[in-house]
Amino acid sequence: MSTEGRLADLTAYLDTYLRVRETPDEPNAQNGLQVENNGAIQRIVAAVDASQQTIDGTGAGSLLVVHHGLFWDGNPRLTGRHYRRLKALLDRDIALYAAHIPLDVHPEVGNNALLASALRLRDLSWFGNYRGIALGVAGKTSVASRTALLAEVERAVGGASGSARMVPGGPEQPVQVGVVTGSGGSMMAAARDAGCDTLVSGEGAAHTYFDAMEWGLNVVYAGHYATETLGVRALATHLASRFGLSWEFHDHPTGM
Repeated sequence: MSTEGRLADLTAYLDTYLRVRETPDEPNAQNGLQVENNGAIQRIVAAVDASQQTIDGTGAGSLLVVHHGLFWDGNPRLTGRHYRRLKALLDRDIALYAAHIPLDVHPEVGNNALLASALRLRDLSWFGNYRGIALGVAGKTSVASRTALLAEVERAVGGASGSARMVPGGPEQPVQVGVVTGSGGSMMAAARDAGCDTLVSGEGAAHTYFDAMEWGLNVVYAGHYATETLGVRALATHLASRFGLSWEFHDHPTGM
């Protein structure tokens, strides 16, 4: 039986634990509490996206913790799908909390640190400048080949065999692997400059294929969504344990 928690306490803790106010991000991320409820929280629900499907499947009185919040397209008008999402939250008295870059870079429950740990990288260090902070995590790998690393990535993100793709621009036996989840293909040059021969990410633009081949980098793309399930799960586990609440993960994979 879960213990009812107070939204104000949960939000204050999350803001501090994730360093929400100090961590730079895109303006439309709107990190922190995006929608409040009556203040009583009965459970934690974790999801990657604040989609209609996620909201419709969330029970009344929940704190829905997501990586991608309501306002990514920058549209402040409460019409159309924006109205429908907000109405569903208010009708069920669901509070919504979003954490984008603050969750990517967190050393304990962050997407990048968790994926690096799941890949069993060692001698970890941070790299890449994102608005003045280091974003990626790099470390040494013991895998014997690119093929073995690809299988490790699929295992780490819970993907089926063949779900991740390799751009084989680097050495057959990787040594130094950088991790930037989500759309981290844009950090390829930063990974190269940090001494990585391989970058693991979610997705990248079409031109990153040629960047990888011509810069001598292996790049693994395992899916934006798949690489960003780790953080919200870990955060919900941590939060539920600290506040004596139950939690659940709502999985709505995009295949992208």
